[in-house]
Amino acid sequence: MQTEASVYHPHFGCIPSSWMVVDAIEACSKITDGTHDTPKAVPDGQPYIKSVHIKNGEVDFDNCLFVSEADHETIFRRCNPEKGDLLVVNIGAGNIGDCAYVTVDFEFSMKNIALLKPKKDTLNSLYFYYYYRSRQERITHTAKTGGAQPFLSLKDLKKLKVVLPPINEQCKIARILLTWDKAISTIERLIDNSKQQKKALMQQLLTGKKRLLDDSDNPFDGKWEALYLHDVAKIIVSPVDKKAVEGEIPVTLCNYTDVYYNTRISKSLDFMKATAKQSEIDKYTLQVNDVIITKDSETPGDIAVPALVDEDLGGVVCGYHLAIIRPKARMVAGAYLNYLFSMPKTRYYFFTLATGATRFGLSVGGINKAHFTLPPLDEQQKIAAVLTNADKEIELLQQQLDDLKQEKKALMQQLLTGKRRVKVDEKEVA
Repeated sequence: MQTEASVYHPHFGCIPSSWMVVDAIEACSKITDGTHDTPKAVPDGQPYIKSVHIKNGEVDFDNCLFVSEADHETIFRRCNPEKGDLLVVNIGAGNIGDCAYVTVDFEFSMKNIALLKPKKDTLNSLYFYYYYRSRQERITHTAKTGGAQPFLSLKDLKKLKVVLPPINEQCKIARILLTWDKAISTIERLIDNSKQQKKALMQQLLTGKKRLLDDSDNPFDGKWEALYLHDVAKIIVSPVDKKAVEGEIPVTLCNYTDVYYNTRISKSLDFMKATAKQSEIDKYTLQVNDVIITKDSETPGDIAVPALVDEDLGGVVCGYHLAIIRPKARMVAGAYLNYLFSMPKTRYYFFTLATGATRFGLSVGGINKAHFTLPPLDEQQKIAAVLTNADKEIELLQQQLDDLKQEKKALMQQLLTGKRRVKVDEKEVA
């Protein structure tokens, strides 16, 4: 590792003595923006992007618009984005401050997006992209909010302080971070593929189009039976709210968001504290294999989102706006029922039953009358086990992804401030 004296900078603290801090305009040949007007879209012409097309550090050209050659010429003459340039959303309520690194060679026009064009002998384009991403949150805080939409002024972008290592060191840092991004992208693709495979598997297994093997390695051949939900489970609607009432018993409460954001309810969740009557505790305490669904919501599409209680929670009580689907143990497996509630067909059924104006809800009668075709219990259990294993594989990949992102974030912080140096081959150039 390189050793070098440090110098103090008021914005960044100690940085290596060979590094400089400059305003972005000193390291860029141009900082401008695209049109603020809305040109007429045409079926076929030159690509044209707006702020919504800046996503995850890239430009979404697959869903871009098109403008006439005449409009493009006017807009492009103003900003001429090219491969290696940095694009920053400088007007817009949704993703103000988001950026993208241009990776295409063809011409395109843009609206409400700023262009920062690095000087190739001073600022490595990819280094600049990573540097901006590392400070994006701070930059976004400088957005002006006085007008109809928040905006980042070109003046502020020109004054953006940029820490500049020597150009060959910038190049090496950028390559290291790009390697991490490629690893992250690989895991993301694996997760997407695994989710698609699980979705297809659910469709086959939960409809009987594909039958698994039993414990004797023979295909299941038992007859599937059409039943109402009330035939195989007890429906319990909880009235326990989040309030702490004097004189009631303190309890731990599973609330709406616990169910909405998790497919399984376990002790690892951070349950809230509330109070309840003894009669409520006796009736609404959650049990292993209960399936909890969202009974009420502000939108009908969020009705009947399920989560499985997959372990003993030690007395956690079900909260308001939820319903407990308690399986009859000899007829239906809770894990199987949880997957069944996740099926688009089931979600659509409850969507059609939701009633309300500003808040939507399900009646107990509507939940009871849900209609399913169920295989024998042993086949249900085998199907649930296969799908649970698929979920565990996705969760493992997701944990790997989260770890990679956290490690990359820490590495960026070190590399882009000089706290960690890289070995540079003098032959490496931007």
